[in-house]
Amino acid sequence: MGCCLGFGGARGFHPSFLLLSAGVELRGLAQPDNFMMKTLFQKVFVPALLGIALTVSQAAQAADGKGGHPKTDKWPELFKADLSNAVGGEHWKVENGVLVAKDHDTLWTKESYSNFVLDLEFKVEKESNSGVFLRSGDTKNVLAALEIQVHDSADGSKYGMVGAIYDAMPPSKSMAKPVGEWNHYTITCKDSKVKVVFNGETVIDADLNDWPEVKKNPDGTPNKFPKALKDFARSGPIGFQGLHGKAQAPVYYRNIKIKELK
Repeated sequence: MGCCLGFGGARGFHPSFLLLSAGVELRGLAQPDNFMMKTLFQKVFVPALLGIALTVSQAAQAADGKGGHPKTDKWPELFKADLSNAVGGEHWKVENGVLVAKDHDTLWTKESYSNFVLDLEFKVEKESNSGVFLRSGDTKNVLAALEIQVHDSADGSKYGMVGAIYDAMPPSKSMAKPVGEWNHYTITCKDSKVKVVFNGETVIDADLNDWPEVKKNPDGTPNKFPKALKDFARSGPIGFQGLHGKAQAPVYYRNIKIKELK
């Protein structure tokens, strides 16, 4: 992820701008006595400009979190390989770069994070049930943090399906891959804004200020939270839920990287 997914990225760019510029040059140079120059522009420079324009447009989309996942090759890992920077590391294991829970306990970062982009891949088994906790206000209370759902089912409700902010906001569409295939999340927290890109599509674009009431979502549906989401902590540890649900089936995580935002 060479650039991070922000909330105020490039605006107003369109590939036709460069083509329009090319058109101006053509009108200036493609005189009747300069057939070769006209042909050169039409067959070489115009296609090249179009390619450049599309590339820039795609980069602008990626910067806005709409065009997919950024590159993370230069980003730091969230956890060290020996989990020495985690709380609860004895309840998890890392094998060949893949993180998986041994039991029910959540794995937490020792460090707190405020504004950041978290990028990761996950793979579920049948009836797996897990989640990624964001900026927890109390690691002893699962309802003190937002949870981005990770499992293979709808958990009985669209508010519990994979990609949802648990019990608060369902994903805009279902993007989950079949059981056994790797999925990709890019989760961005910036002040009150939370955005989730799931397998290349933005499925959550939320403003926690839209949740001013206790135990109530903006659409009027009830939730379980004893505190209004607008009052949730804006800084705290990040967590990965351990074996959960009736099946106690594992979820596998890899390439967990983070970029802090100012």
